[in-house]
Formats: sequence, C-alpha cells, structure tokens
Amino acid sequence: MPPAAPAVRDKCGLFGVYGRPDAVTLCYLGLYAQQHRGQESAGLCSTDGDEILRYVGMGLVGDVFSPRRLEQLANPVAIGHVRYSTTGSNVSANVQPLLVTFSGGQVAVGHNGNLINASLLRQQYEQAGHIFSTTSDTEVILKLLADPAINGGPDPLGAVLRRLQGAFSLVFLFPDRIEAARDPFGVRPLCIGRLPDGAYVVASETCALDIADAEYVRDVGCGEIVRIDARGVSSRYYVDPADRCPAHCVFEHVYFADPSSDVFEQNVHVVREAMGRRLAREAPAEADVVIPVPNCARCAAMGYSQQSGMPLERGFTTNHYTGRSFIMPDQQQRDLAVKMKLNVIKDTVRGRRLVVVEDSIVRGTTTRGKMSALRRAGASEIHVRVASPPIRHPCHFGIDFPDPNELIANQCGSVEEIRRYLHVDSLAYLSIEGMLSCAAKPGGHYCSACFSGDYPMPVDRPVGKFILERHQMRMFD
Repeated sequence: MPPAAPAVRDKCGLFGVYGRPDAVTLCYLGLYAQQHRGQESAGLCSTDGDEILRYVGMGLVGDVFSPRRLEQLANPVAIGHVRYSTTGSNVSANVQPLLVTFSGGQVAVGHNGNLINASLLRQQYEQAGHIFSTTSDTEVILKLLADPAINGGPDPLGAVLRRLQGAFSLVFLFPDRIEAARDPFGVRPLCIGRLPDGAYVVASETCALDIADAEYVRDVGCGEIVRIDARGVSSRYYVDPADRCPAHCVFEHVYFADPSSDVFEQNVHVVREAMGRRLAREAPAEADVVIPVPNCARCAAMGYSQQSGMPLERGFTTNHYTGRSFIMPDQQQRDLAVKMKLNVIKDTVRGRRLVVVEDSIVRGTTTRGKMSALRRAGASEIHVRVASPPIRHPCHFGIDFPDPNELIANQCGSVEEIRRYLHVDSLAYLSIEGMLSCAAKPGGHYCSACFSGDYPMPVDRPVGKFILERHQMRMFD
C-alpha cells in the first residue's frame, strides 16, 4: 500500500486579449472555460496603454471576480491566469499574474509549467542582494527581465527565456503589448485565436477560444515568442532551429485538457476515444457492461465500448459542484471530494460484471474508494482498464507528482500487486506504444516521462513543489 501523500497539484490556465473594449470580460470568460486547469486562485491584469492594473484572489474564477471588480479593471488589453501550484505554496503571495515595476516600466506575467533551474537562479540573485516576495518559480523570470545586464540588450525577453530550463508557456503584459512564449520543447499548450473583428487572443486551450467566439489560428511554436500590439501580430524565435525539439506533454491528452479542446493540434476527445479502442484490443475482458469513471474517462470508455461491443452505461452520477479530486491539496480533501462528487447508480451495477475504465491511476487511493463503492452496490466482478500506462516516474515539468513515493505504480512491484490493493478482479493498463499510437504526431514529439522515465531534458537537481520554501528556510537556519 502506498504511503499517504502530502500534497498534489497540477498545471495552470492562461488567457489574454488585445484590442477589445471588453477585453477584461472576455478574459474572465476565458479563465472560466479553463477552470479545470486550476482551482486554487485566479487573477487578471489589464492596461490602458500607460498603466497596468491588477486584481487577484484565492478561489474559483466566479468567486474572485464580481461585476464591479471587472468594471474597475476595464481596459482594452488584458491577461488572466488560473493557478494550480506546482512550485510554491497555495498562498495569496503566489497568485498570478505577477506584476512588477522596474527600470523598463511595468510588466505582468502568467506562467503554465515548471522551471527546473528556478532554485539555482533564485540563489544567484539572492546572493547579489535581491529580495523575493513569493515562493513561485515564476518570480525568477521577472528578476531576469529586470536585470540591467539583460534588459539593455536587443531582445531582453528572448535573452531571459534562453536562461530558463524546464517547461513554460508564458503570457506577458506590457503597457503597450502582449507577448506569448513557449519553451523550446513546447511541453505545455498555448495557442492564438482571432476574434470576428480582427482582435487577437491567446489561451492555453481552444475551449477558451470557443467561449470568446474566437477562431483558432495556430499554436505558439516551440521556442517562439508571439507579439501582439497595435501593429498586429509578429513572431520571432529565441533559440536556433536545432534546439527546438517538440516534447508535448501527453498527459494533457490523457487527463488534463478539456475534451472539446484541440491540444497540440489534435482534438482531446478523439485521442481519448482512440486510447479506449486501443485499450480494448490490448486488454479485453469478459463482462456485461462498460462504465467510465467520470469525468475524464468517459471518452476512453466510449472507445472501449465501441471496440469491444459491450454496452456503455452510466455507473456513477456526478456532482458538478465539487472540484477535481486529483488537484485537491491533501489526501483527506481528495477522499472527501470523491465521496461528494460520485454516487453509484446501484441498479446499473448490481449483480453485473463491470469493465470500469479509468483515465489514469496516480496514487490509487481514490480509485480504491470508487471500487469499494461499486462492491458495496453489488457488482459481481470489477475489471479495471486504465487508458494510460502505469505512472512510475516523477514529473518535473508542471504536473505535481514529483515524488515517486506518491505513485502507486512506483511503490508496487507489479500490476498484480496494484490489483490486490484496489480489490478488483482484474487490472490492465494501456501500453506506452499504444497510447502514443493514438496521437497524431510521431511518438518522439511527446513527453511521456512520467510513464517511461525518458525525460526530454536532463534533470540534475532535485525538483519539488516546496523546493523554494525549503530554500528560503535554509537561509534562516
């Protein structure tokens, strides 16, 4: 049995609008559409061309922003952020976008990803006398941008991004422009859209473009900076072509992204459905019915049902007023969220052999609780099929399971041991090859390190959610 886990976090969501009187309202809607990417905090920054205004708060988008607050922020250019912390505690000081004033003026930034060299960079600046006000890795980016040795060059932002290591999709707000950038591997998604009147938006997912009635234009490229200002859209690359190596996070398709979104130029629902079909071919089961574990596994369960010929039925009802259990801050809250979120439909499962399709199993504790609920409801057999491979390795690039001791597939020696822990009749996972075959791009274009241990970039320093807190505490020892 895996040990109880301390804390788990996920990624974040970004949105930006340039050149619309209702930019702040559209930004609010874009964040609302991406609430699944972060439920800890939300923030907006806007500018009239001279001054950047900021308002942030803890909680969900709808709770943080009132109509009055949106009206106070009203400006024609805005960026927003929803947070699910992967570096730094869930405290108000770390809420994004972060806003600073330096010799070059004001700048705000929202970040999706994780910087693996943030602690080293921070240490260098602290030794030079700089003071940090957050424990977020994102603040390091602003320190670099304000560095006189960097901001006096021909392309300060490009010079800053070349110093960063890890995963980052970034949206910057300057008084006169928005600049959006991705790391050379394109680990996290970021796309550009165009509104009917010609104004441009940027977003983590295309579902946010849809709510703003924006048309998808393209993804921000690996190692690219896209500038949106009064002259329109321009682009530049801050690294050489040889250094732009796609390694898109396949877990976006497995779990995080909304099924309606196109992520990495492919619809998420289509990928998940294909994963379910492939899973049925790789791991068939004799059963009466296929049921998904809501919500992310529904697409894969549809594919499993189509391929196997078994009917797809609803075994759980979902309370939509609770958050995603994986991104709850501690195990007790995650367990409570599962109980509040899912109820078993007893007449569907009683006396029947079930194929239960999961999108992934991280720690196993919440999955075990769901399977116990099915047993209590009278299921005669439970065959769990997981539409992704076992998660055996930590992620250092924006998914907060950096500690392998939290991963059930790492702690258990075999799939059979996991099956016994879950108390199910059989258990099977989709293979890595099967998972990657369902994605549109060649397998080498995706990061699957949490499954394979094959990281797209070297990670030679310990990385963890609270690494900057620990760094800060060492300073006072």
